[in-house]
Amino acid sequence: MRIYQGVDLIEIDRLRAAYDRQEAFGRDIYTEAELAYCTARPDPYPHLAGRFAAKEACLKAFGVGMGGFGATGRFREIEIESTPSGKPVLQLHGSMEKMGRRLKIRQMTVSISHADSFAVAMVILMGEATAGEEE
Repeated sequence: MRIYQGVDLIEIDRLRAAYDRQEAFGRDIYTEAELAYCTARPDPYPHLAGRFAAKEACLKAFGVGMGGFGATGRFREIEIESTPSGKPVLQLHGSMEKMGRRLKIRQMTVSISHADSFAVAMVILMGEATAGEEE
């Protein structure tokens, strides 16, 4: 088995400033379902920041980060859904889904937390070992 991990920490006020300053920011980063979930909250910014951190953590787990060609488009290919209990669930689409298949990812977990000023997220991906790797 192979484990990939990523973590990200973001200041909620920095996310708030970017979201409020650029009208397209929300549409470029979040899916419609994510925007609907977050904006239904009395204070959407901690939830938006948590999802942003989760997307960054996912990119880091895949080893691609924010740099490189097409990185901005990848944010919408990583979707954070919520179960009825509120547990976040990671869904991949498009090129991110293809990357997951290529790495033989069999399990994905995401954890999001936020406090007064910060949101943090961790993503763990578990994939099959490749030839020559120990189990």
